[in-house]
Amino acid sequence: MERYDVGGMSCAACSARVEKAVGNVEGVTSCSVSLLTNSMVVEGNVSADKIIHAVENAGYTAKAQSAETKQNNKIKIEKPNEVKPLVKRFVVSLVLLLVLMYFSMGHVMWGFPLPSFFEHNHIAIALVQLILSAAIMVINKRFFVSGFRGLIHRAPNMDTLVSLGSAASFVWSVYELFVMTVTEGEAQMQLLHGLYFESAAMILVLITLGKILEAHSKGKTTDALQSLMDLSPKTAVIERNGEEKEVPIEEVQIEDIFILRPGMSVPVDGIVIEGESTLDESMLTGESLPVEKAMNSAVYSATINQSGFLKCRATRVGEDTTLSQIIKTVYEASATKAPIARIADKVSGVFVPVVIGIALVTFAIWLITGAEFAYALERGISVLVISCPCALGLATPVSIMVGNGVGAKAGILFKNAEALETAGKTQIVALDKTGTITKGEPAVTDIVPAEGISETELLQIAYSIEKLSAHPLAGAITAYAEEKALSPIAVDEFRNLSGSGLEGEIDGKKVYAGSAKFIKSKTTIDKDLQRTVDTLANSGKTPMLFAKGGKLLGVIAAADTVKDDSRSAVKELSELGIRVVMITGDNEKTAQAIGNSVGVDRVYAGVLPSGKSEIITQLKTYGKTAMAGDGINDAPALTSADTGIAIGSGSDIAIDSADVVLVGSRLSELTAAVRLSRQTLRNIHQNLFWAFIYNVIGIPLAAGLWIPILGISLNPMFGAAAMSLSSFCVVTNALRLNLFDPHKHKKSKKAAVALPPAAENTTDKGETTIMKTTVNVEGMMCPMCEKHVKEAIEKNFDVETVTASHEAKKVEITSAQPIDYDKVAAVIADAGYKATGLAE
Repeated sequence: MERYDVGGMSCAACSARVEKAVGNVEGVTSCSVSLLTNSMVVEGNVSADKIIHAVENAGYTAKAQSAETKQNNKIKIEKPNEVKPLVKRFVVSLVLLLVLMYFSMGHVMWGFPLPSFFEHNHIAIALVQLILSAAIMVINKRFFVSGFRGLIHRAPNMDTLVSLGSAASFVWSVYELFVMTVTEGEAQMQLLHGLYFESAAMILVLITLGKILEAHSKGKTTDALQSLMDLSPKTAVIERNGEEKEVPIEEVQIEDIFILRPGMSVPVDGIVIEGESTLDESMLTGESLPVEKAMNSAVYSATINQSGFLKCRATRVGEDTTLSQIIKTVYEASATKAPIARIADKVSGVFVPVVIGIALVTFAIWLITGAEFAYALERGISVLVISCPCALGLATPVSIMVGNGVGAKAGILFKNAEALETAGKTQIVALDKTGTITKGEPAVTDIVPAEGISETELLQIAYSIEKLSAHPLAGAITAYAEEKALSPIAVDEFRNLSGSGLEGEIDGKKVYAGSAKFIKSKTTIDKDLQRTVDTLANSGKTPMLFAKGGKLLGVIAAADTVKDDSRSAVKELSELGIRVVMITGDNEKTAQAIGNSVGVDRVYAGVLPSGKSEIITQLKTYGKTAMAGDGINDAPALTSADTGIAIGSGSDIAIDSADVVLVGSRLSELTAAVRLSRQTLRNIHQNLFWAFIYNVIGIPLAAGLWIPILGISLNPMFGAAAMSLSSFCVVTNALRLNLFDPHKHKKSKKAAVALPPAAENTTDKGETTIMKTTVNVEGMMCPMCEKHVKEAIEKNFDVETVTASHEAKKVEITSAQPIDYDKVAAVIADAGYKATGLAE
């Protein structure tokens, strides 16, 4: 994808012309021109010279992005750099116009005094008007150069309308001046009254004022993106050879050690290697609460260290930092076009020629009906100057740019304009479970001590023995105990009994930890506690039992817990008129427990990776469907959905496959994305309505359609003022999006669509398997173990399905190609388990 700066465009007709010219170049697969940023994005195998030549043949200028900009990945925001020249032009033109108006209207119409030289000298007064008008036209020659160049290239634009209107007024007035030289008395005075020099000049001055307002407003649309760029730190304090040194941010390299003191901004992405603190990450995620950081925590560029001292190791620098990627995504999204923009593009492509035709027809009709030539010309000029394709061309891109900026500030990245439009049309949201609805890691949920045992005693002994294990569930108990500030007791003769549990000695007594089946072989479990174990297991949790000296101590349950905002997010989606379903590969019991706890409308459990996209395809027949997920196996489903939404903390493959990225990894951002998309689409509709209705009302008024009926007519000067304000109003309306808070929830009146019948609630699991490999695995003790083994295999091999069973101690793999057992065994070993051969 190559980016070009395009010069000479003044309206949507221009951008449509450039897009068509470049699109016709052989080798170009797609071209998108942005009137808002005066830029063009081209995809395809074609040289820059050919692209530039095509643009120049269309009557415009183009320049490829500089090599330096590409190398440094610097985002160039095309702020309107012509505001100052425009203001200077406007001021000089306005001064001359005021003098001109004094001669043409002040004296001629209202009798304002003039020097004696001009008394009764109508020719002299007309000559002064001609000179002043000509001076204003020369100062604003840009309109004529652009307008007539477009006419020569058979690509008329807004400047063509303005220049034709102004030139027609001027030429007619010059003709009238020559006629004045051969007339005398009252006839000469009447001709003086019929001059249009002030109209020729005022049209240009008013359009210039409109251009200033439009350029200023357009500049405001990039403020959100500019503010993100301004967040990027300029320097970093790094440690080299034992000394601290402040260096420019460009000199920081991967593996450099950088220092963060309170109040300092994080220069690049990195990992904490020393210290503890809290960081303000609101500028990236939209989350106002500070985030705690300790050893091995990730820190991100432009976030702010609030309290403690941190020493970090750089992991991503330059264009690879999170902030740089966000800026790049938002900027590139501004260069794309939403589907709704195609309506305006089609209209803009034929708008100017049609308006010129209407102006000529208007002029001819008034002449035929007996009107004076000057009057008919005035009606034709009014049609030319009131018509404005600019408003049509700006209606969509300004809203897209502002909407993307608001989203970036709220931690929501829309990768393109189409995603920003379609997200709001979502009727069904499919959610992955692990990492999307849940946290993706086990946490202690229940502690049930046996009779005569305190909760603290149970937890301390469990902590002491589990601390020595590398099992994921052991990590959950360890983290929970450390939160309670407990201290471990020394454990002697620790043993990890593969596939069974843990064994050790505390105070000379045997201590055991493991499943109910394992503990039953060491001591007795009473019926009440067994019922508790069964209840916990049926609710999707993993119970772990503990015994000491032949006596049962109790049970601690752990599970992948629901994120704090998942319930409220699902509820808000429902209140927005959206159906919510959950798709997971977990077993039915666990899936239903999670689904019921958050309130989804439907649960699809036991779904194989290839089956997720099949369910999405099915759901799409019932309504616009979005898929939200974070795993590698979610990528096909994200691609299949109308809108793919990736959780920011997910895998790179999932993020690359998605249309929308939730930077903060909170499900509440999904509802915010839907609300922002709907508000942006509403804003675009408002802009298009006003752009269309303005011309629908304005052109007939200018043509004089209402004169015979209501006696209402429109002077060309007022038409020029109205045209200038139309674009300004459209851009200003788009800027209102900056006031919108996407996290502020309001119920929608939209009715929810139907879901597939419950009977269709499963995928076809009878698909043909080319290869099936079953591996015996020791060390799996719970569903969490199964999950770790599955993820390890899915990450490292191209497989269709992976099914793990800790009870059968087997992993079944189906794939299109044979699986190398030695490689599988190595991957399983890296995950913390042991492959013991292929099953017969």
